[in-house]
Amino acid sequence: MGAYSRRNFLRSALLAASLPLALPRSGRSAPAGTTATLAALRAEVPKAGWTYPIGQPIADAFKVRYPSNIDDGYWHGMPLGGFGAGCIGRSHRGDFTLWHLDSGDHYFRSQPVCQFALFEQSEGAKPRAKVLCTEKPADGSLGAWDWTYPKGAGTYAALYPRSWFTYEGFFNSHVQLKQFSPIIPNNYKQTSYPVAVFEWTAFNPTDQPVTLSILVSWENMVGWFTNQFKSRAVKVRDDDTPVYDYEPYWGESTGNFNSAREENAYRGLTMSRASGYTEQQKPAPATAAVSERPFVTAEGDGQFVIATTREPDVEITYHTRFDPTGNGLEVWQPFATTGRLGDLVSVRPAAKGERIAAAMAVRLTLKPGELRVVPMALAWDLPIMEFAQGVRRYRYYTKHFDKSGRNAWKIATEALDNYADWDRQIQEWQNPVLADPSLPDWYKQALFNELYYLTSGGTLWENGPVPEKITSLADIAKAPPGQGRFAVLESIDYRWYDSLDVRLYGSFALLINWPEIDKAVLRSYADAVPDEDDSTRIIGYTKTVAKRKSRDALPHDLGAPNEDPWIKNNYTTYQDCNLWKDLPCDFVLQVYRDYVDTGKRDLGFVRYCWPASKAALVRLKTTFDQDGDGFPENGGPPDCTYDAWPLKGISAYCGGLWLAALLAAVEMGKLVGDAAAVQQFGAWYAQAQPLYEKTLWNGRYYRIDSQSKNSEAIMADQLCGEYYAQVCNLADIVPEPQARSALETVYQTCFVKFYGGRFGCANGTNADGSFIGDTEHPSEVWTGINFGLAAFMIRNGMRREGMAIAEAVVANVYGGGLQFRTPEALTPARTFRACMYLRPMAIWAMQHSLSALKSSKSPTAGKV
Repeated sequence: MGAYSRRNFLRSALLAASLPLALPRSGRSAPAGTTATLAALRAEVPKAGWTYPIGQPIADAFKVRYPSNIDDGYWHGMPLGGFGAGCIGRSHRGDFTLWHLDSGDHYFRSQPVCQFALFEQSEGAKPRAKVLCTEKPADGSLGAWDWTYPKGAGTYAALYPRSWFTYEGFFNSHVQLKQFSPIIPNNYKQTSYPVAVFEWTAFNPTDQPVTLSILVSWENMVGWFTNQFKSRAVKVRDDDTPVYDYEPYWGESTGNFNSAREENAYRGLTMSRASGYTEQQKPAPATAAVSERPFVTAEGDGQFVIATTREPDVEITYHTRFDPTGNGLEVWQPFATTGRLGDLVSVRPAAKGERIAAAMAVRLTLKPGELRVVPMALAWDLPIMEFAQGVRRYRYYTKHFDKSGRNAWKIATEALDNYADWDRQIQEWQNPVLADPSLPDWYKQALFNELYYLTSGGTLWENGPVPEKITSLADIAKAPPGQGRFAVLESIDYRWYDSLDVRLYGSFALLINWPEIDKAVLRSYADAVPDEDDSTRIIGYTKTVAKRKSRDALPHDLGAPNEDPWIKNNYTTYQDCNLWKDLPCDFVLQVYRDYVDTGKRDLGFVRYCWPASKAALVRLKTTFDQDGDGFPENGGPPDCTYDAWPLKGISAYCGGLWLAALLAAVEMGKLVGDAAAVQQFGAWYAQAQPLYEKTLWNGRYYRIDSQSKNSEAIMADQLCGEYYAQVCNLADIVPEPQARSALETVYQTCFVKFYGGRFGCANGTNADGSFIGDTEHPSEVWTGINFGLAAFMIRNGMRREGMAIAEAVVANVYGGGLQFRTPEALTPARTFRACMYLRPMAIWAMQHSLSALKSSKSPTAGKV
């Protein structure tokens, strides 16, 4: 199967590659072609990936700024799993640490028994075996296993959605593991699958036959991933933001059982939950039978499967039931001595208080110079998402299988059949970027790795409601179909969905790679605009009482995992988002951007979003333009995405977005035939635009606002509105020379003068480069804002400056132990705020700008 096609590919790709090769430990000469084969294997790992020695600690890592914020530490690796399917993550020391299998909730914990191990025995030599993890269990479990794999004996590399472990420096064999999920652009099927592929490549560079065996073990976790705190009561943290408690049913495995399965060319382990069990000792031989319900009814219930393919001269053995909290001797002793397991097959379910795990070993012998490939797949089928108690929906992948929760084997075997093709499609997507000599490796690495958040950002992708009562498969079949609604959290610290102001920047990743998903999110916002919610809550910043949602206001977010996402919105209570001046503009600009960027063909999308766009802009103008000057004024208390930075009067940020949104609304009105709206929005723009220039332009840059005490401050993001006008191919809202001057001022003052540009561009400074001292936001470096600013500079003849800003951010994130948990904010004190954040996917705005320049005749064109 995949082993042979891959082998032929490697042999054909050797070319003239050469790398130094240490001689085999026997001291004899290596087989012919060994150096070239090793070079080809190493070359399969893109040099642009984030790379680190296996198991090595990261020095001088960033620490969390506020104690209430989450800081798991730096043992994070690339996540595995499809969009909205839940995901797991394996760190560069080799342990699985991230468990995002409960919709919207974060759980970080090393799970020792979920692991790989490697056995090796050269002909005539003693066997040796190691767990492929450099950290032994902290709880003392599995003490019989050998956890002494040397730190630094190989490398970890990641370029989402693929990552690699290259094991070299300890075993005689060269062993390479590639792990990935089928995250493929413009693919709305396999991209949703709850599956991880582990492709093992083993090469024998010695002059003696070598027997290898790969052990995979896994605990039966069925039933674990649902919140014990069903009320999900909301608390307020020390930073005045809402939060609720989360604790899974970790280790509660009563009724779980494991079984071995052999079907056609596949072999593997199934982990499920029993509905019945019988055991008979007499007459001999003893027999046992287990049953499971044909469907699941609760969140967390379902199946896990580990599977591989049966290949010639490959031996597969099992051990289906052992205690993961014990010493593990019954598994390790036979594996470490022979590379085999005892084929113990027991389907006895776990008793109360008992935990069970299973293991599988794949054993093969390599001739000198021989290369073999062993694929494995891990699949999980946990189809139900529960939010507030009783609020349940099916995950999107069930659209392509069914909703029974009994499809893990089918998902795993489909992966084994198709993983090579999925890998090919991923390479075809990434290769044009990776092969572009004009792009630096740090940029290529961050561009793809920042997409991790679409998997691990508490992602939801729904396929309809779960029936209130399920007694049969027929009940499931009657459930209404889903709408394909999608959402990701703003952050694991700020647990509410797809914050509109944040996705203004971060949504470029979806726009470029999965535009139909981006449109689905915006449709959800359009649906929410007419809603009204008169319930009240205390606003954290002002300590005043405010209404939850006003009619025709754009909600800040699409709700939270502890309520009813998409239906009950505006979850955050830090500010009264009904007063925000940027949200309606953000929505209109994203809608028109998506229409333009997808070829101006989806008029139905514009028509769907037009009533909400029109109503929201009208409300913004009529409610907040207090003096009739054409601008909805900022009110003093923070009322935009910079929600701890007071703005008052006409502001460069919100005012610019307002002007750009009016231009976009004029074009949308023309498309849908709303002449009255076209006339109205055009008149508002004609009134407001000259005032923006007259009030805010000071000869070098645009003042932050017209009325605050810091109005002369320099805001890095002052011309976001002009940037979006360029993205949407609208008229400029400011003259080109002014835009260039403002960007140059921002670069020199907020970047070069801010710690010499070592950390990135500060959100804002005083005109002399000194700090604005009365709020935290200006002195922070917001990663996503920096990427957005870089995208703007690239469009305006400042590619060098834009890339310098972005490079500083990438260096701090990926060199500071923040890989796969990129935060909202960094500080020069090497602290961060709000890790795993949505906005940093704005690096794809840079790619959007670079692509626009490439299609432009002039490489330094300002407007493209």
